[in-house]
Amino acid sequence: MDRYSSKLSLRKFPLLRECFAEFLGTFLLVTFGDGSVAQAVLSNGGNGDQNTIAWSFGVGITTGVLVSGGVSGGHINPAVSLAMVCLGRLPFRKFPFYALAQYLGGFVASLFIYLVYTDALDNFDGGDRMVEGPSATAGIWATYPQPYVSIGNGFGDQIFGTALLVICVLAITDKFNCRPSTGLAPFLVGYVVVGIAMAFGLNAAFAINPARDLAPRIFTACAGWGSKPFSFRSHEWFWVPVVAPHLGALTGAAVYELCVGIHWPERYLEGQANDNASSASPGKMETAGRGRSNGNDLEARL
Repeated sequence: MDRYSSKLSLRKFPLLRECFAEFLGTFLLVTFGDGSVAQAVLSNGGNGDQNTIAWSFGVGITTGVLVSGGVSGGHINPAVSLAMVCLGRLPFRKFPFYALAQYLGGFVASLFIYLVYTDALDNFDGGDRMVEGPSATAGIWATYPQPYVSIGNGFGDQIFGTALLVICVLAITDKFNCRPSTGLAPFLVGYVVVGIAMAFGLNAAFAINPARDLAPRIFTACAGWGSKPFSFRSHEWFWVPVVAPHLGALTGAAVYELCVGIHWPERYLEGQANDNASSASPGKMETAGRGRSNGNDLEARL
């Protein structure tokens, strides 16, 4: 077994390792999260409600970060990855690969949920796949706003929810703040998502993650719902859970840095020490810098 595993190992291809980790982490997130939505919808609330959905997404986040955190940082969210690029914690060249892996993870998870619940779907809607109405099932996978929620309100809702997520993630992983142990961090991030789901899930089901919305939406379009997941509200909604979370992540990163991150005296002293070391020995500093940026620590990546 060891002989075969050594041949399959990607230890010489770090970016590919990270992409596989992001794929699996996002797969777990969407599987637990959307699986709980499927159970609630298809049982007419008999086997699930908003609370079970919130906790299932929290479990999905926790397990996803536990699986991928030591390899890729456990972003499992393109919006979070973009924020890390802007903070200098993820090289921009890696961002497209991370995002692709995350979207693929969400798509494959959607497929498995569909396969598990195919009979339940047919029993619920009689094979007529709908986006709206009493027998609507598209919302198991992607998010759709309440009838009274405007596009502008939904857009702001997604920005705010994602900003909260990123602020909390940065606080949890800030080595100068009340930083928990690496093993505890995934549970705290999951707990944050539970809180966001319970506090801000009413308007549009707290997507706060393009990979958790767009990839499943594409899947439903391919799996029998046709163009309806995209034509919903005259094609005015589908882009909101994709664009708004990216803006929300950037907003959250900016808020945390401006309110907390850039004001640590230790951070200033560390920067001065690094500058002095770089001036004294550029070669050694470059080597040390590479070691930090390539580490598996959650703070370095998240």
